[in-house]
Amino acid sequence: MKLAIVGYGKMGRMVEQFAPEFGFTIHSKIDAGDPLANAKGADVAIEFSAPEAAISNLEGLAALGVPTITGTTGWLGEMDRVKATYAKHDGALIWSANFSIGVNVLLRAVHEVARLLANEAAYEAWAWEIHHSAKKDAPSGTLLALVREMQAAGYTRNIDQSSNRAGKIAGTHEIGFDSAEDTITLRHTARTREGFARGALRAAQMIQGKKGVHEFKDLLGVTR
Repeated sequence: MKLAIVGYGKMGRMVEQFAPEFGFTIHSKIDAGDPLANAKGADVAIEFSAPEAAISNLEGLAALGVPTITGTTGWLGEMDRVKATYAKHDGALIWSANFSIGVNVLLRAVHEVARLLANEAAYEAWAWEIHHSAKKDAPSGTLLALVREMQAAGYTRNIDQSSNRAGKIAGTHEIGFDSAEDTITLRHTARTREGFARGALRAAQMIQGKKGVHEFKDLLGVTR
């Protein structure tokens, strides 16, 4: 299958590195300033760009008829607009704040713990993450997704949120619940970005034959 890489930074290069393992050949590599039309004819595109570029990239790929995987965060407030675009063009999109398999399992675990503690008023909660200093959005899209899972599970009390940016850290996310008697901590630490690239390529295999907008975790079978 022919793969277009949209956003040729660290993640784009890593996707290129692992693409042959998943049965893909590189159709095109598109970075900032390159014409998005270069993706035309690809079987799928993987988009890792910047929050300010994501919407135009996704809409442009939909118009080109290229099924798309996006791991860019910071644009989810425009989800209704993106869904309408993909419906208009009868296209397909798989998105995730984090394509790590471990993080998607963590989302399920956090949901279950939050559900069990939703009516236990003694437990207060926090959500914390740290990433490398070059990451542009804070809090991360993954942390926001974890908080949404807690809220969807019925945990309506305050969730104290914090972020740090330093060094070369690939990404650590932590959800905690604390009472006077004990503490529960759920943490995921990424050792490298390889898991994100491999997860995106796995999603690129899954998108064949699909229509509409899907979240990666729903296709993995780890959702509630």
